[in-house]
Amino acid sequence: MEMTVIKFTPVNIPARKNLGLKAGDTVRVHQKIQEKGKTRIQVFEGLVLAVKHGTEPGGTFTVRKVASGVGTEKIFPLYSPIIDKIEIVRSSKVRRAKLYYIREKVAREIRRKMRKMKINFATTEIIDDGVEAETPEIATEDEAVPEIAEGVGDKKDTTETVGGKEMESKDPAHTEQPEIEEKK
Repeated sequence: MEMTVIKFTPVNIPARKNLGLKAGDTVRVHQKIQEKGKTRIQVFEGLVLAVKHGTEPGGTFTVRKVASGVGTEKIFPLYSPIIDKIEIVRSSKVRRAKLYYIREKVAREIRRKMRKMKINFATTEIIDDGVEAETPEIATEDEAVPEIAEGVGDKKDTTETVGGKEMESKDPAHTEQPEIEEKK
């Protein structure tokens, strides 16, 4: 007695295999989510950090998305029936197969921006009861940068060698240069 094996899969395997997904692509993944008996489609758009195991049956790809300053990564199986559709929004040329360094890069840029922000307690606001309360006001980067730049040189000690003489200064902007006599 011969049994025939019927393969049933809702995923179009040749289409997913020929997708050409690679690190550096910005993709939009349409994922089916079932909640309370209802099925809806949720879109997850982000940068592909890694593609593992290529187009073989166990292949996966990692997508990173930053929303409201919080990075979220999801690992999707390439041939998962939960994934309704994968769209490649943008394809970028990168020189690495795995872009894990992007995690620290994004965090560094956020920390740099946070350093440039300064809270000013100068604004007063009138509350409904008629009592004045101080509220913090966040300065923009343009307003905050000169204030930070002014305080940078105050704490550093620098030593410069000019014309064979060693000069010490608390502030590099106010370093006095020795006068050099010209021989005639």
